[in-house]
Amino acid sequence: MSARIKLRRRRRTKIIATLGPASSTPEVLSRLFYGGADVFRLNFSHGTHADHFARIGMIRALEEQSGRPIGILADVQGPKLRVGKFQGGRITLQTGQAFRLDLSPVPGNSLRVELQHPEIIHAAGIGTSLLLDDGKLRLRVTHVREDHLETEVVTGGSLSDRKGVNVPDVALPIPALTAKDRLDLDFALAHGVDYIGLSFVQRAEDVAEAKEITAGRAWIMTKLEKPQALDNLDEILALSDAVMVARGDLGVELPPEEVPLAQKRIVRAARERGIPVVVATQMLESMITAPAPTRAEASDVATAVFDGADAVMLSAETAAGQYPYEAVNIMDRIIERVERDPGWRAIVEASRPAPEPVSASAIAAASRQVAHTVGAAAIVAFTEGGSTALRVARERPECPILGLTSNLVTARRLAVVWGVHAVVTPETHTMTETVTRATRLARSEGFATPGQEVVVTAGVPFNQPGTTNALRVAPVK
Repeated sequence: MSARIKLRRRRRTKIIATLGPASSTPEVLSRLFYGGADVFRLNFSHGTHADHFARIGMIRALEEQSGRPIGILADVQGPKLRVGKFQGGRITLQTGQAFRLDLSPVPGNSLRVELQHPEIIHAAGIGTSLLLDDGKLRLRVTHVREDHLETEVVTGGSLSDRKGVNVPDVALPIPALTAKDRLDLDFALAHGVDYIGLSFVQRAEDVAEAKEITAGRAWIMTKLEKPQALDNLDEILALSDAVMVARGDLGVELPPEEVPLAQKRIVRAARERGIPVVVATQMLESMITAPAPTRAEASDVATAVFDGADAVMLSAETAAGQYPYEAVNIMDRIIERVERDPGWRAIVEASRPAPEPVSASAIAAASRQVAHTVGAAAIVAFTEGGSTALRVARERPECPILGLTSNLVTARRLAVVWGVHAVVTPETHTMTETVTRATRLARSEGFATPGQEVVVTAGVPFNQPGTTNALRVAPVK
Protein backbone atom coordinates (compact mmCIF):
# COMPACT_ATOMS: atom_id res chain seq x y z
CA MET A 1 0.00 0.00 0.00
CA SER A 2 1.44 3.38 -1.00
CA ALA A 3 1.85 6.31 1.37
CA ARG A 4 -0.92 8.16 -0.42
CA ILE A 5 -3.47 5.39 0.11
CA LYS A 6 -2.67 5.42 3.83
CA LEU A 7 -3.50 9.14 3.87
CA ARG A 8 -6.93 8.75 2.37
CA ARG A 9 -9.41 10.23 4.85
CA ARG A 10 -12.35 8.04 5.83
CA ARG A 11 -14.61 11.06 6.22
CA ARG A 12 -15.99 13.86 4.06
CA THR A 13 -15.99 16.84 6.43
CA LYS A 14 -12.55 18.48 6.62
CA ILE A 15 -10.56 19.74 9.60
CA ILE A 16 -8.71 23.08 9.89
CA ALA A 17 -6.08 23.33 12.64
CA THR A 18 -4.62 26.65 13.79
CA LEU A 19 -0.86 26.78 14.29
CA GLY A 20 0.81 28.56 17.18
CA PRO A 21 3.38 28.06 19.94
CA ALA A 22 2.03 24.58 20.74
CA SER A 23 2.22 23.33 17.16
CA SER A 24 5.11 24.96 15.36
CA THR A 25 7.63 22.16 15.14
CA PRO A 26 7.88 19.72 12.23
CA GLU A 27 7.15 16.82 14.58
CA VAL A 28 3.90 18.26 15.97
CA LEU A 29 2.83 19.54 12.56
CA SER A 30 3.30 16.08 11.08
CA ARG A 31 1.29 14.48 13.88
CA LEU A 32 -1.56 16.94 13.33
CA PHE A 33 -1.61 16.27 9.59
CA TYR A 34 -1.47 12.50 9.82
CA GLY A 35 -3.96 12.68 12.70
CA GLY A 36 -6.55 14.41 10.51
CA ALA A 37 -5.80 18.09 9.78
CA ASP A 38 -6.48 18.94 6.13
CA VAL A 39 -5.79 22.69 6.28
CA PHE A 40 -3.54 24.72 8.56
CA ARG A 41 -4.51 28.22 9.71
CA LEU A 42 -2.03 31.01 10.35
CA ASN A 43 -3.54 33.59 12.69
CA PHE A 44 -2.05 36.98 11.81
CA SER A 45 -3.46 38.47 15.03
CA HIS A 46 -0.48 36.77 16.68
CA GLY A 47 3.12 36.13 15.74
CA THR A 48 5.55 37.81 13.39
CA HIS A 49 6.08 37.40 9.67
CA ALA A 50 9.18 35.39 10.54
CA ASP A 51 7.03 33.01 12.61
CA HIS A 52 4.56 32.56 9.78
CA PHE A 53 7.32 32.17 7.19
CA ALA A 54 8.77 29.29 9.21
CA ARG A 55 5.36 27.63 9.53
CA ILE A 56 4.67 27.94 5.81
CA GLY A 57 8.03 26.31 5.12
CA MET A 58 7.23 23.41 7.45
CA ILE A 59 3.82 22.90 5.86
CA ARG A 60 5.25 22.82 2.34
CA ALA A 61 7.98 20.42 3.43
CA LEU A 62 5.33 18.15 4.93
CA GLU A 63 3.32 18.41 1.72
CA GLU A 64 6.34 17.28 -0.28
CA GLN A 65 7.06 14.42 2.09
CA SER A 66 3.47 13.16 2.23
CA GLY A 67 2.61 13.57 -1.44
CA ARG A 68 -0.68 15.21 -0.48
CA PRO A 69 -1.77 18.82 -1.15
CA ILE A 70 -2.23 20.82 2.06
CA GLY A 71 -4.22 24.05 2.28
CA ILE A 72 -2.96 27.13 4.15
CA LEU A 73 -5.40 29.72 5.52
CA ALA A 74 -3.97 33.15 6.36
CA ASP A 75 -6.43 34.78 8.75
CA VAL A 76 -5.87 38.56 8.84
CA GLN A 77 -6.77 40.43 12.01
CA GLY A 78 -9.10 43.16 10.79
CA PRO A 79 -9.75 46.36 12.77
CA LYS A 80 -9.62 45.83 16.51
CA LEU A 81 -11.74 48.34 18.41
CA ARG A 82 -10.39 48.94 21.89
CA VAL A 83 -10.59 51.30 24.85
CA GLY A 84 -7.41 53.00 26.04
CA LYS A 85 -5.43 52.50 29.24
CA PHE A 86 -6.33 53.19 32.89
CA GLN A 87 -4.31 54.94 35.58
CA GLY A 88 -3.93 51.77 37.62
CA GLY A 89 -4.31 49.33 34.75
CA ARG A 90 -7.80 48.29 35.85
CA ILE A 91 -11.09 49.75 37.12
CA THR A 92 -14.47 48.46 38.24
CA LEU A 93 -17.68 49.79 36.72
CA GLN A 94 -20.88 49.66 38.77
CA THR A 95 -24.20 48.90 37.12
CA GLY A 96 -26.20 52.11 36.71
CA GLN A 97 -23.28 54.53 36.91
CA ALA A 98 -22.35 57.04 34.21
CA PHE A 99 -19.22 56.43 32.14
CA ARG A 100 -17.70 58.54 29.38
CA LEU A 101 -15.83 57.40 26.27
CA ASP A 102 -13.76 60.19 24.71
CA LEU A 103 -10.81 60.91 22.43
CA SER A 104 -8.39 62.07 25.13
CA PRO A 105 -5.23 59.91 25.43
CA VAL A 106 -4.99 60.65 29.17
CA PRO A 107 -5.18 57.34 31.11
CA GLY A 108 -8.72 56.67 32.26
CA ASN A 109 -10.40 56.12 35.62
CA SER A 110 -13.77 54.91 36.88
CA LEU A 111 -15.50 57.89 35.22
CA ARG A 112 -13.98 57.91 31.72
CA VAL A 113 -11.55 56.28 29.28
CA GLU A 114 -10.19 56.93 25.81
CA LEU A 115 -12.05 55.43 22.86
CA GLN A 116 -9.55 55.60 20.03
CA HIS A 117 -12.14 55.33 17.28
CA PRO A 118 -13.98 58.57 16.41
CA GLU A 119 -15.95 56.53 13.86
CA ILE A 120 -17.84 54.91 16.73
CA ILE A 121 -18.64 58.27 18.31
CA HIS A 122 -19.94 59.65 15.01
CA ALA A 123 -21.97 56.52 14.16
CA ALA A 124 -23.55 55.93 17.59
CA GLY A 125 -26.95 57.22 18.64
CA ILE A 126 -28.90 57.41 21.86
CA GLY A 127 -29.65 53.86 22.92
CA THR A 128 -26.71 52.29 21.04
CA SER A 129 -25.19 49.36 22.94
CA LEU A 130 -21.45 49.08 23.46
CA LEU A 131 -20.02 45.73 24.57
CA LEU A 132 -16.65 45.67 26.32
CA ASP A 133 -14.24 42.79 26.93
CA ASP A 134 -16.01 40.19 24.74
CA GLY A 135 -19.42 41.27 26.01
CA LYS A 136 -18.68 40.90 29.72
CA LEU A 137 -19.66 44.56 30.25
CA ARG A 138 -22.43 46.45 28.50
CA LEU A 139 -22.92 50.20 28.14
CA ARG A 140 -25.88 52.12 26.69
CA VAL A 141 -25.31 55.50 25.03
CA THR A 142 -27.29 58.29 26.72
CA HIS A 143 -25.82 61.36 24.99
CA VAL A 144 -23.77 61.84 21.82
CA ARG A 145 -21.31 64.74 21.77
CA GLU A 146 -18.87 65.89 19.09
CA ASP A 147 -15.87 64.28 20.78
CA HIS A 148 -17.30 61.82 23.29
CA LEU A 149 -20.14 59.52 24.27
CA GLU A 150 -21.95 59.63 27.59
CA THR A 151 -23.12 56.17 28.59
CA GLU A 152 -24.88 54.31 31.37
CA VAL A 153 -23.40 51.04 32.61
CA VAL A 154 -26.03 48.34 32.02
CA THR A 155 -23.81 45.44 33.09
CA GLY A 156 -20.87 46.30 35.29
CA GLY A 157 -17.65 44.53 36.14
CA SER A 158 -13.88 44.79 36.03
CA LEU A 159 -12.30 46.45 32.99
CA SER A 160 -8.58 46.60 32.22
CA ASP A 161 -6.33 48.26 29.65
CA ARG A 162 -6.96 47.89 25.92
CA LYS A 163 -10.01 45.65 26.14
CA GLY A 164 -12.08 45.23 23.01
CA VAL A 165 -15.22 47.13 22.06
CA ASN A 166 -18.09 45.65 20.04
CA VAL A 167 -20.89 47.74 18.55
CA PRO A 168 -23.60 45.27 17.48
CA ASP A 169 -26.32 47.82 16.66
CA VAL A 170 -24.49 49.98 14.13
CA ALA A 171 -22.79 49.52 10.76
CA LEU A 172 -19.49 51.28 11.33
CA PRO A 173 -17.78 53.26 8.54
CA ILE A 174 -14.57 51.30 9.06
CA PRO A 175 -12.90 49.29 6.26
CA ALA A 176 -12.37 45.57 6.82
CA LEU A 177 -8.66 45.87 5.97
CA THR A 178 -6.33 47.95 8.12
CA ALA A 179 -2.81 49.07 7.20
CA LYS A 180 -1.48 46.07 9.15
CA ASP A 181 -3.83 43.74 7.26
CA ARG A 182 -2.57 45.04 3.92
CA LEU A 183 1.02 44.30 4.91
CA ASP A 184 0.01 40.85 6.17
CA LEU A 185 -1.95 40.26 2.97
CA ASP A 186 1.04 41.16 0.80
CA PHE A 187 3.23 38.81 2.83
CA ALA A 188 0.75 35.93 2.74
CA LEU A 189 0.12 36.21 -0.99
CA ALA A 190 3.84 36.45 -1.74
CA HIS A 191 4.34 33.15 0.08
CA GLY A 192 1.58 31.25 -1.68
CA VAL A 193 -1.18 30.81 0.89
CA ASP A 194 -4.38 29.30 -0.44
CA TYR A 195 -7.11 31.19 1.44
CA ILE A 196 -7.34 34.63 3.02
CA GLY A 197 -9.56 34.79 6.11
CA LEU A 198 -11.22 38.21 5.89
CA SER A 199 -12.29 39.62 9.26
CA PHE A 200 -14.80 42.35 10.23
CA VAL A 201 -16.83 42.06 7.02
CA GLN A 202 -20.00 44.18 7.18
CA ARG A 203 -20.94 44.61 3.53
CA ALA A 204 -20.21 43.15 0.10
CA GLU A 205 -17.86 46.03 -0.69
CA ASP A 206 -15.46 44.73 1.97
CA VAL A 207 -15.14 41.44 0.08
CA ALA A 208 -14.85 43.18 -3.28
CA GLU A 209 -11.91 45.22 -1.99
CA ALA A 210 -10.08 42.11 -0.79
CA LYS A 211 -10.73 40.30 -4.06
CA GLU A 212 -9.31 43.21 -6.01
CA ILE A 213 -6.12 43.04 -3.95
CA THR A 214 -5.74 39.26 -4.14
CA ALA A 215 -6.53 39.20 -7.89
CA GLY A 216 -7.20 35.46 -7.85
CA ARG A 217 -3.98 34.56 -6.03
CA ALA A 218 -5.97 33.08 -3.13
CA TRP A 219 -9.57 32.26 -2.31
CA ILE A 220 -11.29 34.78 -0.06
CA MET A 221 -12.80 33.06 2.98
CA THR A 222 -15.17 35.65 4.42
CA LYS A 223 -15.56 35.47 8.19
CA LEU A 224 -19.15 36.13 9.21
CA GLU A 225 -18.90 37.62 12.67
CA LYS A 226 -20.93 40.86 12.50
CA PRO A 227 -24.74 41.17 12.61
CA GLN A 228 -24.45 43.63 9.72
CA ALA A 229 -22.93 40.86 7.59
CA LEU A 230 -26.02 38.74 8.18
CA ASP A 231 -28.15 41.63 6.94
CA ASN A 232 -26.13 41.55 3.69
CA LEU A 233 -25.59 37.79 3.54
CA ASP A 234 -26.69 37.11 -0.04
CA GLU A 235 -24.57 39.92 -1.49
CA ILE A 236 -21.53 38.84 0.58
CA LEU A 237 -21.85 35.19 -0.43
CA ALA A 238 -22.11 36.17 -4.08
CA LEU A 239 -18.56 37.60 -3.91
CA SER A 240 -16.96 35.11 -1.49
CA ASP A 241 -15.01 31.99 -2.47
CA ALA A 242 -15.69 30.44 0.96
CA VAL A 243 -17.18 31.54 4.27
CA MET A 244 -16.56 30.94 7.95
CA VAL A 245 -19.13 30.98 10.74
CA ALA A 246 -16.85 32.85 13.15
CA ARG A 247 -18.78 32.26 16.34
CA GLY A 248 -16.39 34.19 18.61
CA ASP A 249 -17.33 37.76 17.78
CA LEU A 250 -20.67 36.64 16.39
CA GLY A 251 -21.46 35.20 19.81
CA VAL A 252 -20.54 38.51 21.43
CA GLU A 253 -22.63 40.70 19.15
CA LEU A 254 -25.67 38.42 18.88
CA PRO A 255 -27.73 37.11 21.79
CA PRO A 256 -26.60 33.54 22.57
CA GLU A 257 -29.93 32.07 21.51
CA GLU A 258 -29.48 33.56 18.03
CA VAL A 259 -26.05 32.07 17.28
CA PRO A 260 -27.18 28.48 16.49
CA LEU A 261 -29.83 29.84 14.13
CA ALA A 262 -27.29 32.11 12.45
CA GLN A 263 -24.96 29.14 12.03
CA LYS A 264 -27.64 27.06 10.35
CA ARG A 265 -28.71 29.93 8.14
CA ILE A 266 -25.15 30.60 6.95
CA VAL A 267 -24.39 26.93 6.29
CA ARG A 268 -27.63 26.51 4.37
CA ALA A 269 -27.06 29.64 2.29
CA ALA A 270 -23.45 28.71 1.48
CA ARG A 271 -24.50 25.22 0.44
CA GLU A 272 -27.15 26.70 -1.85
CA ARG A 273 -24.40 28.66 -3.60
CA GLY A 274 -22.01 25.73 -3.60
CA ILE A 275 -19.19 27.53 -1.76
CA PRO A 276 -17.26 25.92 1.11
CA VAL A 277 -18.46 26.81 4.60
CA VAL A 278 -16.43 26.41 7.80
CA VAL A 279 -17.80 26.31 11.35
CA ALA A 280 -15.28 27.73 13.84
CA THR A 281 -14.57 28.85 17.41
CA GLN A 282 -14.79 27.02 20.74
CA MET A 283 -15.54 23.66 19.15
CA LEU A 284 -13.34 21.76 21.62
CA GLU A 285 -12.46 24.67 23.90
CA SER A 286 -11.98 22.58 27.03
CA MET A 287 -9.19 20.65 25.29
CA ILE A 288 -6.90 23.66 25.65
CA THR A 289 -6.23 22.23 29.12
CA ALA A 290 -7.94 18.81 29.11
CA PRO A 291 -7.10 15.64 27.14
CA ALA A 292 -10.73 14.94 26.24
CA PRO A 293 -13.68 17.17 25.22
CA THR A 294 -16.91 17.67 27.07
CA ARG A 295 -19.97 15.81 25.79
CA ALA A 296 -21.48 19.14 24.76
CA GLU A 297 -18.41 19.93 22.63
CA ALA A 298 -18.59 16.54 20.93
CA SER A 299 -22.23 17.26 20.14
CA ASP A 300 -21.29 20.71 18.80
CA VAL A 301 -18.86 19.18 16.29
CA ALA A 302 -21.48 16.59 15.35
CA THR A 303 -24.09 19.31 14.81
CA ALA A 304 -21.84 21.10 12.32
CA VAL A 305 -21.39 17.82 10.45
CA PHE A 306 -25.15 17.18 10.43
CA ASP A 307 -25.71 20.75 9.19
CA GLY A 308 -23.53 20.00 6.18
CA ALA A 309 -20.46 22.16 6.87
CA ASP A 310 -17.49 21.55 4.58
CA ALA A 311 -15.03 21.90 7.46
CA VAL A 312 -14.76 22.46 11.19
CA MET A 313 -11.95 24.42 12.78
CA LEU A 314 -9.74 24.24 15.85
CA SER A 315 -8.29 27.51 17.16
CA ALA A 316 -6.51 27.78 20.52
CA GLU A 317 -6.94 24.02 20.98
CA THR A 318 -4.09 23.39 18.53
CA ALA A 319 -2.36 26.80 18.57
CA ALA A 320 -1.74 27.13 22.30
CA GLY A 321 -3.36 24.14 23.98
CA GLN A 322 -1.72 21.34 25.91
CA TYR A 323 -3.24 18.60 23.72
CA PRO A 324 -3.11 19.67 20.06
CA TYR A 325 -2.86 16.17 18.60
CA GLU A 326 -5.58 14.81 20.84
CA ALA A 327 -7.92 17.64 19.74
CA VAL A 328 -7.41 16.84 16.05
CA ASN A 329 -7.70 13.13 16.68
CA ILE A 330 -10.99 13.28 18.59
CA MET A 331 -12.45 15.70 16.04
CA ASP A 332 -11.51 13.23 13.30
CA ARG A 333 -13.16 10.41 15.24
CA ILE A 334 -16.35 12.39 15.91
CA ILE A 335 -16.74 13.30 12.25
CA GLU A 336 -16.03 9.79 11.02
CA ARG A 337 -18.55 8.30 13.46
CA VAL A 338 -21.30 10.78 12.55
CA GLU A 339 -20.82 10.12 8.85
CA ARG A 340 -21.29 6.37 9.41
CA ASP A 341 -24.69 6.95 10.99
CA PRO A 342 -27.72 6.29 8.76
CA GLY A 343 -29.39 9.38 10.19
CA TRP A 344 -26.58 11.56 8.85
CA ARG A 345 -27.08 10.29 5.31
CA ALA A 346 -30.86 10.79 5.60
CA ILE A 347 -30.31 14.43 6.63
CA VAL A 348 -27.83 14.94 3.78
CA GLU A 349 -30.35 13.63 1.27
CA ALA A 350 -33.17 15.74 2.68
CA SER A 351 -31.14 18.97 2.70
CA ARG A 352 -29.67 18.76 -0.79
CA PRO A 353 -30.30 22.05 -2.67
CA ALA A 354 -31.93 21.98 -6.08
CA PRO A 355 -29.52 22.10 -9.05
CA GLU A 356 -28.80 25.50 -10.49
CA PRO A 357 -30.26 26.04 -14.00
CA VAL A 358 -26.92 25.75 -15.82
CA SER A 359 -25.42 22.80 -17.68
CA ALA A 360 -22.41 22.39 -15.35
CA SER A 361 -24.71 22.11 -12.33
CA ALA A 362 -26.97 19.66 -14.19
CA ILE A 363 -23.94 17.47 -15.01
CA ALA A 364 -22.85 17.53 -11.35
CA ALA A 365 -26.34 16.57 -10.17
CA ALA A 366 -26.48 13.83 -12.79
CA SER A 367 -23.11 12.46 -11.68
CA ARG A 368 -24.46 11.98 -8.16
CA GLN A 369 -27.63 10.30 -9.39
CA VAL A 370 -25.78 8.02 -11.82
CA ALA A 371 -23.21 7.11 -9.16
CA HIS A 372 -26.04 6.18 -6.80
CA THR A 373 -27.87 4.13 -9.44
CA VAL A 374 -24.87 2.09 -10.60
CA GLY A 375 -23.23 1.90 -7.17
CA ALA A 376 -20.08 3.66 -8.38
CA ALA A 377 -16.97 3.49 -6.22
CA ALA A 378 -16.21 7.18 -6.79
CA ILE A 379 -17.00 10.26 -8.83
CA VAL A 380 -13.86 11.45 -10.63
CA ALA A 381 -14.07 15.18 -11.34
CA PHE A 382 -11.51 16.70 -13.70
CA THR A 383 -11.27 20.27 -12.48
CA GLU A 384 -8.85 22.94 -13.66
CA GLY A 385 -9.89 25.82 -11.41
CA GLY A 386 -11.92 23.84 -8.87
CA SER A 387 -15.46 24.67 -10.02
CA THR A 388 -16.32 21.13 -11.20
CA ALA A 389 -15.25 19.61 -7.89
CA LEU A 390 -17.19 22.31 -6.02
CA ARG A 391 -20.35 21.56 -7.99
CA VAL A 392 -20.06 17.83 -7.36
CA ALA A 393 -19.38 18.44 -3.66
CA ARG A 394 -22.52 20.60 -3.51
CA GLU A 395 -24.50 17.46 -4.38
CA ARG A 396 -23.08 15.60 -1.34
CA PRO A 397 -22.83 12.21 -3.14
CA GLU A 398 -22.69 8.92 -1.23
CA CYS A 399 -19.39 7.93 -2.84
CA PRO A 400 -16.06 9.78 -2.50
CA ILE A 401 -15.08 12.57 -4.90
CA LEU A 402 -11.69 12.27 -6.58
CA GLY A 403 -10.71 15.75 -7.79
CA LEU A 404 -8.07 15.53 -10.53
CA THR A 405 -6.29 18.70 -11.57
CA SER A 406 -3.09 19.70 -13.32
CA ASN A 407 -2.87 22.74 -11.02
CA LEU A 408 -1.27 22.31 -7.58
CA VAL A 409 -2.86 25.59 -6.43
CA THR A 410 -6.32 24.18 -7.21
CA ALA A 411 -5.52 20.93 -5.38
CA ARG A 412 -4.51 22.86 -2.28
CA ARG A 413 -7.66 24.97 -2.36
CA LEU A 414 -9.81 21.86 -2.62
CA ALA A 415 -8.38 20.65 0.71
CA VAL A 416 -11.21 22.53 2.47
CA VAL A 417 -14.01 21.20 0.25
CA TRP A 418 -16.39 18.50 1.51
CA GLY A 419 -15.59 15.00 0.30
CA VAL A 420 -12.92 15.95 -2.23
CA HIS A 421 -9.64 14.01 -2.38
CA ALA A 422 -7.52 16.14 -4.70
CA VAL A 423 -4.70 14.72 -6.82
CA VAL A 424 -2.35 16.62 -9.13
CA THR A 425 -2.04 14.91 -12.52
CA PRO A 426 -0.93 16.06 -15.99
CA GLU A 427 -3.50 17.49 -18.40
CA THR A 428 -5.50 15.17 -20.64
CA HIS A 429 -6.51 16.02 -24.20
CA THR A 430 -9.10 13.45 -25.27
CA MET A 431 -12.05 11.76 -23.61
CA THR A 432 -10.39 8.36 -23.98
CA GLU A 433 -7.27 9.61 -22.22
CA THR A 434 -9.41 11.28 -19.56
CA VAL A 435 -11.38 8.12 -18.77
CA THR A 436 -8.23 6.00 -18.72
CA ARG A 437 -6.54 8.41 -16.32
CA ALA A 438 -9.62 8.52 -14.10
CA THR A 439 -9.91 4.75 -13.72
CA ARG A 440 -6.17 4.30 -13.18
CA LEU A 441 -5.99 6.93 -10.43
CA ALA A 442 -9.22 5.75 -8.78
CA ARG A 443 -7.50 2.40 -8.41
CA SER A 444 -4.04 3.63 -7.40
CA GLU A 445 -5.47 6.09 -4.86
CA GLY A 446 -7.43 3.31 -3.19
CA PHE A 447 -10.95 4.36 -4.19
CA ALA A 448 -11.83 1.50 -6.55
CA THR A 449 -10.85 -2.06 -7.33
CA PRO A 450 -10.96 -3.92 -10.67
CA GLY A 451 -14.52 -4.63 -11.73
CA GLN A 452 -15.97 -1.58 -9.99
CA GLU A 453 -17.20 1.47 -11.88
CA VAL A 454 -16.49 5.17 -11.52
CA VAL A 455 -18.42 8.16 -12.82
CA VAL A 456 -16.21 10.65 -14.69
CA THR A 457 -17.07 14.33 -15.18
CA ALA A 458 -15.01 16.63 -17.39
CA GLY A 459 -15.23 19.57 -19.74
CA VAL A 460 -14.82 19.73 -23.49
CA PRO A 461 -12.72 21.48 -24.70
CA PHE A 462 -10.31 20.10 -22.14
CA ASN A 463 -8.31 22.05 -19.56
CA GLN A 464 -10.47 25.14 -19.70
CA PRO A 465 -12.05 26.25 -16.40
CA GLY A 466 -15.83 26.29 -16.20
CA THR A 467 -16.60 23.97 -19.13
CA THR A 468 -18.06 20.92 -17.33
CA ASN A 469 -20.32 19.30 -19.88
CA ALA A 470 -19.43 15.59 -20.12
CA LEU A 471 -20.25 12.53 -18.04
CA ARG A 472 -19.10 8.93 -18.49
CA VAL A 473 -19.42 5.70 -16.53
CA ALA A 474 -16.22 3.66 -16.78
CA PRO A 475 -15.15 0.26 -15.44
CA VAL A 476 -11.93 -0.02 -13.46
CA LYS A 477 -9.49 -2.56 -14.86
